[in-house]
Amino acid sequence: MKSNQDARRDLWFKRSLMWLVTAATLVGYVVFLQLAFGLCTLARQVAAIGVLQLIVALTLLVITYGVRCWRVADYFPSETKGQFRRLLKLTLVHNLLNIMLPLRSGEASFPLLMRSEFGMPLSRATAALLFMRLLDLHALLAASGMGLVLGQGAASWAAALWLAFVLAPVPLFALKGSILRLAGRLPERLRVLVREVERGLPAGPAAFFRAWAATLINWCVKVVVLAWVLRLMDVAPFAASFGGALGGELSSVLPVHAPGGVGTYPAGIVAGALSFGAEASPASLAIIGKAAVNAHLLILISAFVGTGIAVLLVPQKRP
Repeated sequence: MKSNQDARRDLWFKRSLMWLVTAATLVGYVVFLQLAFGLCTLARQVAAIGVLQLIVALTLLVITYGVRCWRVADYFPSETKGQFRRLLKLTLVHNLLNIMLPLRSGEASFPLLMRSEFGMPLSRATAALLFMRLLDLHALLAASGMGLVLGQGAASWAAALWLAFVLAPVPLFALKGSILRLAGRLPERLRVLVREVERGLPAGPAAFFRAWAATLINWCVKVVVLAWVLRLMDVAPFAASFGGALGGELSSVLPVHAPGGVGTYPAGIVAGALSFGAEASPASLAIIGKAAVNAHLLILISAFVGTGIAVLLVPQKRP
């Protein structure tokens, strides 16, 4: 039999494995960046943007985390009333874990944190998270579709398809009641679960439209800021900067996600920029590659800064 010390060591290793993998990945990433671009070269590209522009970009990115927190607070007004600072910390810790842990495993922290901080059932918090993630993905795909429509010369058929996709959540939400009524035929234990899932969805049209509006505002601000930063780092034309911002963010909401977004986020930026008109010459790819890495680092810094601010603001004892 294993001794208690061996059992504790095994338990610590299992709990720490993801963080060890993340730390090893980040160290390997830094070594790769030094060999591929040179850390000093990357730093000079960032310095060329200007301190004021960097502060503005960082501030706007941190503000988007506040919009996400408001969306959750509006989702659960009775449970989170008067607890915005604590909810902000929860939202930002969840965001940081989601960025740093591989394969979207950080998503599991949201229902666990909502249960520990606000006593919310896991099924209800999970249903709310799934709905919000669907809204996030829809907003990003709608933004990508807008670029494709412009690429078609704003043809009427392309614009009509794009508009239909943009408005698709409205009829789907309208069918929520009919879909949930079908659950009445399920066994009692499953009906209890469905009722918890229903409580995790917007209560009515007004709540739905507020969540939808907050999602659009959040992603519009974030994508525009990233596109602006990429343009400041000589990613041209602006459509390519816009496409790069979309590509990076799409890589962050898809299931295939490396620890810290290492590799996947910059690759998404490069792919998006090329898809939206950037040149594929070696010189252009070198510029886009360096800009993609620095934009990714800006996202990581904003996540750490936002979490640090939330930790400082939150009360130390639960009310």
